[in-house]
Amino acid sequence: MPERKPSRRLALAGLGAAAVGGAAVVAGRRKDLGGAHDAYFAGLSRALDRAGIAEPVMVVDRARLAKNIAAVKSNLDGSGLGVRVVVKSLPSMPLIETVADGLGSDRFMVFNTEMLGEMRKRRPTASLLFGKPQPVAAAHAHLKAFGPGGEPQWLIDTPERLAQYAALARETGAPMKINLELDVGLHRGGFPDAKAVADVLELAGREPRLEVTGLMGYDPHVVKTLDPAAAYASAVKTYAAARTALLARLGAAPGSLTLNAAGSPTYVLHAKDTAANEVSIGSGFVKPTDFDRPTLANHVPAAFIATPVLKALDRFEIPSIEGASDLISFFDPNAERAFFIFGGHWLAKPVSPPGLELNPLYGRSSNQELLTGSRRVRLEPDDWVFLRPTQSEAVFLQFGDLAVFEGGEISQRWPTFPVSA
Repeated sequence: MPERKPSRRLALAGLGAAAVGGAAVVAGRRKDLGGAHDAYFAGLSRALDRAGIAEPVMVVDRARLAKNIAAVKSNLDGSGLGVRVVVKSLPSMPLIETVADGLGSDRFMVFNTEMLGEMRKRRPTASLLFGKPQPVAAAHAHLKAFGPGGEPQWLIDTPERLAQYAALARETGAPMKINLELDVGLHRGGFPDAKAVADVLELAGREPRLEVTGLMGYDPHVVKTLDPAAAYASAVKTYAAARTALLARLGAAPGSLTLNAAGSPTYVLHAKDTAANEVSIGSGFVKPTDFDRPTLANHVPAAFIATPVLKALDRFEIPSIEGASDLISFFDPNAERAFFIFGGHWLAKPVSPPGLELNPLYGRSSNQELLTGSRRVRLEPDDWVFLRPTQSEAVFLQFGDLAVFEGGEISQRWPTFPVSA
């Protein structure tokens, strides 16, 4: 029999199927996200070059910092709440004092005895509250080094820790201020209810060298729950009951005590309804990515990691499977070029130029981190890459002196605290 030729209908059907398949392949490709620095980061790049900086550095934008200070003042206007500046989140004395002076505050929250010592030397008359309990041995070492006077409010989270601090006070003869940590829903320890507070207050009342100075209830979990309004109402209810128990036992006026609450993500909620008389704020002044929350909508990012490009390659290749590069870049144009930066593996996310990404196939490096980008990212060696830290306290101490960006220039270098946990 003679060979049959495919009909025109079948041919058209085949072309249609191929077109659909091709469209599906194209549809599976990622969008090209690449681009160039915008005017802000281009200007910051030029300022870093003029300053002669050529290694990774943490940049603080002073104008943006001022905007965040103004936002805090505006959000708390009329609330009567004081602001306690969180030292660990802003671990540089000039940075801390810029924020504190802008707010007119002399209240600080510390998280270890290293920073406590720094604050006592620089601000000897300040009000200092611990944001986490310290092993009693750390408290003993601090008292031995600094002696009594300007005592901080040590945080107590259990009856057992209270007993340890009472023994230390008896041993040293030094009076000690203590503040009680509340569990207002975070479930990271602390006294869970008014009865637990009343019980520990009875124990504290037997120790003449211990002075109970107030309460601390940290509530950042609220904005991450399925029902933030309900979570916040529960936190306020727990705090209010503990405050009632505290006032009944001490017979003190609320204004004479440190009734501390909040944190950067929730301080605006306390401006409307709270049982506290002050709020703690730290990271909100520089706004790392973890603080991109609706409650901080009028805050702006004010800190960036700047690091030079060491190597810019036109092709991204994975060791031992180099042949897959074309296929990878076809489906993901943002993996066409490879850029190796100075340093890396920070708690941070690339932000400029747009389209730069970490690559999970290649892996991380704290020496020469790989970032990939499309051909629209035209970086060359010695150009600058910018990242936003995801948080501040774990990142700021990794770069030495902060570079202050002000008026289009790097105007100052602000020293950071010694490295500590």
